[in-house]
Amino acid sequence: VQLQASGGGLVLAGGSLRLSCAASGRTFSSYGMGWFRQAPGKEREFVAAILWSGSSTYYADSVKGRFTIFGDNAKNTVYLQMNGLKPEDTAVYYCAAETNGIVVVTSRRGYDYWGQGTQVTVSS
Repeated sequence: VQLQASGGGLVLAGGSLRLSCAASGRTFSSYGMGWFRQAPGKEREFVAAILWSGSSTYYADSVKGRFTIFGDNAKNTVYLQMNGLKPEDTAVYYCAAETNGIVVVTSRRGYDYWGQGTQVTVSS
């Protein structure tokens, strides 16, 4: 199982980015997918998660109303649309997959597979 994250970059405050996480190795139709981020000197924190069936999503309070997680089953890809970016959103963003797919998982310990991370930098 491999996860490939992409789409990071440098953006001005108030701007938008869309992160992608392409999964390969098996189909993820019954999995849960999540995005986490880690800023320098801080622990990795939960951002958003979705059940691959698309029926449930969950967001950290800090991104609620600004970020949207969604998936494309045909492409085995999950996305994180980030609008209204703030300097405090600057971090390395990681996608992850968990194999239960029953309830949305917000703890990093609940995830089985991780992507390599993509840097998001928001300049003021």
